[in-house]
Amino acid sequence: MNDNRKPWHGVIVATSLPFNEDLTVDFEAYGVSVAWLAEKGLHGVAPNGSLGEYQTLTHEERDRVVETAVANAPDGFTVMPGVGAYGGVEARRHAQFAKDAGCQAVMCLPPNAYRADDRAVLEHFELVASVGLPVTAYNNPIDTKVDLRPELLAKLHAEGLIVGVKEFSGDVRRCYEISELAPGLDLMIGTDDTVLEVGLAGAKGWIAGYPQVFPQACLALYNASVAGDLETVLPLYRQLHPVLRWDSKTEFVQAIKLGQEMIGRPGGRCRPPRQPLGPETEADVRAATQALIDSGVS
Repeated sequence: MNDNRKPWHGVIVATSLPFNEDLTVDFEAYGVSVAWLAEKGLHGVAPNGSLGEYQTLTHEERDRVVETAVANAPDGFTVMPGVGAYGGVEARRHAQFAKDAGCQAVMCLPPNAYRADDRAVLEHFELVASVGLPVTAYNNPIDTKVDLRPELLAKLHAEGLIVGVKEFSGDVRRCYEISELAPGLDLMIGTDDTVLEVGLAGAKGWIAGYPQVFPQACLALYNASVAGDLETVLPLYRQLHPVLRWDSKTEFVQAIKLGQEMIGRPGGRCRPPRQPLGPETEADVRAATQALIDSGVS
């Protein structure tokens, strides 16, 4: 893993978080998962994101998740925690902890649950960037009230506040506008079911969920996508898409955790408010995942 890539480049896994039966965090199992992802050749992890159910964690739990990831990350393996928070002061606090713990970068949403205008977004990222770690913005207008539009991302980049963006809008057309307005801003694939499209648009990385279930196939999919190797990528993408699309659905955490369990990895329950999958949804996820397992995808 000692290559010349920037820490936020490559396949950075947005990790799920295993819980014990009493819904306390199973830090030991999480550490094993981080080490396993490194062994599989992936480039890093992004703990404390939406897949890590960060909204349900205390500050102390979030801190220990970061420490656990760093402790189980080999040299050259990125730990880029999410620092999502209601406001910039809290987000800066998480970024400072990440820096002190030895992380190489952070991933930052705009203010949560508040329809912030551009001034508020700029202040938010100024506070996080003041810590001194590279910041990858996370644009998720589906789940937040703020849309990091291409022109706003260009402003944040011009001010030196962000180095990349995890683009989760699902609108691939934006990728080309972002590269026109901010040529130096690194585009990160944000939705597992747009890997090919955003990869062809010039992505430098993929902040990904499903490599926790099919690490080797996802790594091959990413490499072929960014290389423009359509002969390799198209059949693989079609094969994986029935599971990848769950990353963009409300039940994405439960779906990926079910997939982890099906390959013998720690998955388990979610904390409230996330509920177990309903019978029909579970059957759909299980069938799509099992079909890939049966065909030898790993």
